[in-house]
Amino acid sequence: MIKNWINRHLQVIQQVLVRMRLHGWSTLMMCGVIGVTLCLPSLFYIATDNLNRLASDIQTQSPISLFLKLNATQAEIQSIERQLKGDEHITSYHLVTKDQAWQKMQKTGAGNTVASNIVNTLDKNPLPDAFFITPASNTPEAISQLQSSLQALNGVDKALIDSQWIKRLNGLLQLGNKMVLVLASLLAFALVAVIGNTIRMQILTQLAEIEVSQLIGATKSFIRCPFLYAGALYGLGGGLIACLLLWTMVSFFNSTVVQIAAEYGSQFAISNQSLVLNLFIVLTATAIGWLAAYFAVNSALVTYH
Repeated sequence: MIKNWINRHLQVIQQVLVRMRLHGWSTLMMCGVIGVTLCLPSLFYIATDNLNRLASDIQTQSPISLFLKLNATQAEIQSIERQLKGDEHITSYHLVTKDQAWQKMQKTGAGNTVASNIVNTLDKNPLPDAFFITPASNTPEAISQLQSSLQALNGVDKALIDSQWIKRLNGLLQLGNKMVLVLASLLAFALVAVIGNTIRMQILTQLAEIEVSQLIGATKSFIRCPFLYAGALYGLGGGLIACLLLWTMVSFFNSTVVQIAAEYGSQFAISNQSLVLNLFIVLTATAIGWLAAYFAVNSALVTYH
């Protein structure tokens, strides 16, 4: 029983493929339209995902600057260090003493006339001891909470971090994700309309065959089956074309992105879409094609019969 069912569906798929091959140009155009349409939101998603990855790298490289009071004692510094070491919200930290900062400032000023004059006018070291801390989490909320807790430590003067740009960047990335979702939904609706209209045209050209099949007792599921497979195959072809286009465009953009990143001493490159994303695109395209064909066939059978 199962073997007969499988053989019948394989025969239907073969018949659909033969018809698609006979109309090769129109089939290629339909798959191309689906591929380009799916490529747009996928490309935006890859861009947003890579920007998110880049932002995480930048945030990781932006530590909290914990400046101590000028009169902070050695005991207070050791106490702060013990608390930083036991804080699970901190990945790493290092201490720059006021003497180390002063020596670095003097070396920097030696090669700059203006800075050298400023250093020479100072009769004592004005710099405080400071801890530079890398937080474990890069979310604005976590950084803000950590900053507040560090500010409350005894002997601390200021806990500084420019978190405002992080909040703005995360807001823009969230907006980008919503834009991808809206764009994908609108284009999916457009694909359903385009594929459905194509299937409806095929039904019109095969209307006589459908009527004959109904006269000899064919069920609606039997009549519907070839058109459902046609819609799914259109979607499958379009999904594969979308993956190919994405790979080509990512490779094309990477040739320039890598050069620009190298100028800033970075090894950043656009991450090629993963196997999961490719599989998602293909399966989504196939499902959209199948659904579009299903709605088109049901509507046509009600209209013409």
